[in-house]
Amino acid sequence: MNATTLILILLAVFVIVFAAVGIRIVQQSQTIIVERLGKYHRTLTSGINIIIPIIDQPRKIIWRYVREDFDGRQIVHFKTKDRIDLRETVYDFPRQNVITKDNVGTEINALLYFQIMDPIKAMYEIENLPDAIEKLTQTTLRNVIGEMDLDETLSSRDTINSKLRIILDEATNKWGVKVNRVELQDINPPRDIRDAMEKQMRAERDRRAKILEAEGSKKSMILEAEGFKESQINKAEGEKQAEILRAEGDAMARVKRAEGEAEAILKVTEAIAKNGDPINYLVAMKYLETFKEMVSGEDNKTVYMPYEASGILSSIGGIKDLLKG
Repeated sequence: MNATTLILILLAVFVIVFAAVGIRIVQQSQTIIVERLGKYHRTLTSGINIIIPIIDQPRKIIWRYVREDFDGRQIVHFKTKDRIDLRETVYDFPRQNVITKDNVGTEINALLYFQIMDPIKAMYEIENLPDAIEKLTQTTLRNVIGEMDLDETLSSRDTINSKLRIILDEATNKWGVKVNRVELQDINPPRDIRDAMEKQMRAERDRRAKILEAEGSKKSMILEAEGFKESQINKAEGEKQAEILRAEGDAMARVKRAEGEAEAILKVTEAIAKNGDPINYLVAMKYLETFKEMVSGEDNKTVYMPYEASGILSSIGGIKDLLKG
């Protein structure tokens, strides 16, 4: 093998090594921090990038991964890599015990959604970014829950999420991280507390049911009383109208009877005016009608005679004279 062939072989090896080590393809939403001789040099963007082997070296970062084993349990492990993911990342933190303001131990697990906005700060401002975010979230969660009672903790998830997000976002801003959302997954008080809360909830539901039933009965009685009142008013109005109509009918009947009687008296007067005094005739007729009513009756065995019997005979005689005339 001559010198020319050896040089060509060495050149080919150099080209291959340079291509393998010096050419870096960065995917979309990823970046690589490159150091030259141990000092920050530049940040590689997505696409094809060329670095100088040996002189330029990618800086590695520790990343957090969660996987499930055969039993369904989540196992958290950390891995070192030279690429920084710029997409939004979700961290599912394991359950932890926190103590509320009223000294109740509670298990809480949370989800954290964050995104690396400045890869240089994420690389150089903190040693282990995932572990720092996890520990910061746990301590902040303990502080926030420690300021609230158990009832307030269970009913104010949105408030807790908002407080956690604001505190974590301010704390991680130095690390080039943006915390977008924090969500509490489960809040599990002790078993005896849950049983007491369940009994309290059942008693509250029973109380509300009784109140609703009482209010329904009250409204029903009110509506029934109003209906009876309206019916009585309508009945009274009907009776009033009936009495008015009966009175009007009786008055009209009396008027008609009076008119008929007047007309009859007028005709009698005209008929007997030439033969005698019609007043005697009318008095005699009324006298006889009154006497008839006095002695009428189914079981009446008493016979009433006028004090002056001659009055009846004179009246009858007067009628006889009038008719005869």
